[in-house]
Amino acid sequence: MSAVEAAWRVLLTTHGEASPLEGSPLREPFAELLRVAHAEPLLRQLHPWAGMWELHFSRCTESPYTWDLPYIGTLNDGRYYVEGPSRNSPRIAGTDSARAAVAMVVERLPPHCGQAFIGSEGELASHERHLRGGDANASR
Repeated sequence: MSAVEAAWRVLLTTHGEASPLEGSPLREPFAELLRVAHAEPLLRQLHPWAGMWELHFSRCTESPYTWDLPYIGTLNDGRYYVEGPSRNSPRIAGTDSARAAVAMVVERLPPHCGQAFIGSEGELASHERHLRGGDANASR
C-alpha cells in the first residue's frame, strides 16, 4: 500500500466511519466530504491530511506538506467552504454539497498536479527544479 493510500485509509477509518467524535455536529458532513473526495480520482492520487474539520491535499507525502492546492472546510450548519491555497487566500465559495466543494477544488488543480511525490515539500521543490533544468545545487 502506498503512503497516499495509507493516508486516505486512516482518514476514512478515523473520520469516515463511526468514531469517538460521534457527538460533533461536524462529524457526518466531514465524513461525507471524505467519501466524496476519495471517490474523485484526481484527488485520490494526492496526499490527504485533515485538521480543524478541514480536508487538505498535498502534492507530497511527508511533512511539511505543500500548501499550493485549495482545501475544503466543514461548517457547523453542515455546509462546506473552499479556500486556499493558503490561509491568507480569500474564500473561494461556500456550498451545501460535498460534491460541489470537491468539484471546485478539482477545477482549480494546477496542470502539474498528479500523483503525490514521495518526500517533503522541499524535496519536491528540488525535484521540480531539477526536472526544469534549473537546480543550481546539481552542478555543485
